Formats: sequence, C-alpha cells, structure tokens
Amino acid sequence: MAPSISKRVFPRIVFAFFLIVLMHVSTAAGKEKVIIFHAGSLTVPLAQIEKEFEAANPGIDILREAGGSTKMARMISELGKPADIMASADYKVIDKTLIPAKADWNIRFATNQLVLCYTANSRYADQINADNWYEILQKKEVVWGHSDPNLDPCGYRSLMVLQLAEKYYRQPGLYDRMIANRPEKNVRPKAVELVSMLKSGSMDYAWEYLSVAIQHELKYLTLDDHINLGNYQFDDFYRQAQVKVTGKKPGEWVIRTGQSVTYGITLVKNAPNPDGAIRFLEYLLSAEGGLKVLKDMGQPPFIPCRVPSQAIQDALPGNLQKLVEVRE
Repeated sequence: MAPSISKRVFPRIVFAFFLIVLMHVSTAAGKEKVIIFHAGSLTVPLAQIEKEFEAANPGIDILREAGGSTKMARMISELGKPADIMASADYKVIDKTLIPAKADWNIRFATNQLVLCYTANSRYADQINADNWYEILQKKEVVWGHSDPNLDPCGYRSLMVLQLAEKYYRQPGLYDRMIANRPEKNVRPKAVELVSMLKSGSMDYAWEYLSVAIQHELKYLTLDDHINLGNYQFDDFYRQAQVKVTGKKPGEWVIRTGQSVTYGITLVKNAPNPDGAIRFLEYLLSAEGGLKVLKDMGQPPFIPCRVPSQAIQDALPGNLQKLVEVRE
C-alpha cells in the first residue's frame, strides 16, 4: 500500500514545489526596479544603503551600475541608457552633461578629499610622509597611478593635486617630474580598479578618495588642505589647477578647474521608475538614512543637502524639498 500512496503524493509535492517557484519568480518580476548609475567611489556605501532600503521597501529592487562619473553620465546623455538616478563624484558632471536635456536639478549631498593610498608592502612604505611623498613618487622603482581623467573625476582631481603641490611647495617643474615617472599603463578607467592593484602588490601608490581608503582598509597619507581638494575654504587656491579632458564630441576638449570635492545626485528625466526612484532619494538624502551610512563610512555628508536656488528647491518632487537647503 505504501508505494501506491507515494505515487499519489509525489505528483502533489512536485506541483507544490513548482507552484512555490512560480510564485517567487512572479513576486520578483513584479518588483519595481530602480536603476542607479553612480560613481565607483560610492559602491560600498550604496551597497549598504540599498540593503537597508530594500528591507524597508520589499516591493522595490535597486539595480546599480558603477563607473567613472563622466563615463556613467555619458551613457545616459549620449548612448541613451535607461536610468532613474545618476550620482556623480563631481556635481559639475551632472550640470555639464545631463542638465537640461536629461535632468532638471542637481542636489549636492557629500564631500570627500584626495589621499595617497598604499600598503605595508609598498616601496618606501616605512619612510613616506607628508613632507617627502612627492620625492618618493619620482623614484624610478616606485609604481604609482591614478584613474583616467577623461572618464573619472578622481582622475582629473589627482592631476590637480599634483599641480597644487607644485605651487604649495614652490617647486617649479614638480608636476612634470612626477608625471614623467607615471607611465600611461598606470592610468586606469576608474579609481576603484587601483585598489586591487595595490592589494596585489602590482602598484605601490594610488590616488583615491579618503572614503575609499577607509572602506578598503588601505594605508593612506593625508595632505595639507591646500592640496587635498577637501576644504571649500581653499577653493580660491584650488582654482589655480586646471586639467584638459575630452568633451562630449570626438575631438572636443574642456577644461576642468580645481574646486573642493562635492558629490551630486539627480533624477533622470523620463526615468523608467520615477516613484520608486524618488522614494530611494528620500531615504538616501535623509540624515538618519543614507547620509548616516556615508558618514559612518568615512565620507562627510551635507546635512541638510544643498541646492543653489529657491526655484530649484521648489521644483524638487516628493519630500525632497524638506531635505535640502538653498546654499551656493
């Protein structure tokens, strides 16, 4: 009798199993998907923010794609890639690349600073300090690099740091001497790629944001505020640095001028899922939500976040108006 019972029960078990799988797939497919393009330096904190947000909003699935901010913005503006949100390590990338055709506004939400990262195995790791770092980067046996200035703000900011060091230390030609010891192969598409090169020992030093150094547990050297692009009170000094990068069209060039590091974020026009995107932005830009995660991970947020005019604040959707202040 037992075999006959199992023959009757087994099909029911199989059917129930497939029903559960079907319900799971149907539920996942029914989720509202919010697509976020963002700077590589935001990868670690956004992963945590995504986890917290999805736990509180089970009907929304956050899909993120990271890369150099300039590259990610161009994927929206030039290639027409669908996205709901764009978060840039340089708020000016949004202003210059997405507004007004692809976005209406830009919220400044965090800052950062440039540091020189290394590991215990880096050459001269036991000797480098704030007074001799530029001498060590000129040593032939030292391998150092930065990200691509045409694709990633950290890249052109790294070059700005070197230019500012020449002026701050009053050493004419210092920038050229350092660059002469950095071959093109050490320029990577995005700054976070350099982290693995440091940890593998294939690179001694790399320019990164302070938050990235902390999140990846790297050793790092902090520089004077005149150099690190981390203090808005030194913006007049920072403006002495200028880097030429590729523009929107082939053969076109634009000049990036030094300014303190400021991150920006926007809702893309014709976003596939604007409602879910606005809910995510409300969480990300709240003091006890995403901004707390940024702060805990070594990246100082603006609390409240900032927009340049009352008209822009009034145009913000949802509860975003309450999360920002008007400030130049």
